[in-house]
Amino acid sequence: MTSAPQRPDGPTPTPRLIATDLDGTLLRDDKSVSPRTVAALAAAEEAGIEVFFVTGRPARWMDVVSDHVHGHGLAICANGAAVVDLHAGREFVQVRSLPRAAALAVVDALRIAAPGTSFAVELTTGINYEPEYPPFFKDPAARIATAEELLREDTDGGGAPVLKLLAHHAEIAPDEFLTLARSAAGAYASITRSSPTALLEISGHGVSKASTLALCCAERGISPDEVVAFGDMPNDVEMLSWAGTSYAMGNAHPDVIAAASGRTVANNEDGVALVIERILAELIAQRQV
Repeated sequence: MTSAPQRPDGPTPTPRLIATDLDGTLLRDDKSVSPRTVAALAAAEEAGIEVFFVTGRPARWMDVVSDHVHGHGLAICANGAAVVDLHAGREFVQVRSLPRAAALAVVDALRIAAPGTSFAVELTTGINYEPEYPPFFKDPAARIATAEELLREDTDGGGAPVLKLLAHHAEIAPDEFLTLARSAAGAYASITRSSPTALLEISGHGVSKASTLALCCAERGISPDEVVAFGDMPNDVEMLSWAGTSYAMGNAHPDVIAAASGRTVANNEDGVALVIERILAELIAQRQV
């Protein structure tokens, strides 16, 4: 944990877009958005800086920040698999799905490489999971069956795009599971994690927070050098590496600290707000010169 943000080396260009993860980054551990952070986000938008929430959360879990998105109203969800409009009731604007054949190939590979792995399938219509999978947030509408059955095209909801395949192991350490899965199944899909448990998040090949954010920025004529990004877990690494300026939270995973160009304080200390406040203060100072 740091007592104050550590600036990236060299001058920081005036940002046009702030991209921030949610859990462990913008949100406090109780999943709230602090009043200080709410004020900082609003001030950034008022200053002409777009804010994108970029999260592993599915669209249905975005209510926690729906009241704090301004301007465009868009958010990147499911680790880049979906762009949703929070102003329009979490409507899907873009979907970058995981092909079912690729998902099945990952399931086959992990059943061999890591016996005891259980799976869930995140669709645009909701989540379904295997009987052994621990439903961290129970969904009464979820269908329970084997992953192979859940990924069949001809089952109920079989035509809905697959956003993520989730893989959980009760015994393997989280980072060890990620390394093992990438070795065994990385040829079929993009594999990452954001949970403190051994829970992997598997997306279409090349789909990540970074790649979808890059698409959204290209549509706006915004370059990586004009983006400031924040994150705390391995699913943020590509985004922090892509952005011209990036901050690892004080509570960040070591891989995130290595990828970011700077550090800020922990999520419970409003690390994102602290950096935004400094950026806005510098903008005001520049305009007064």
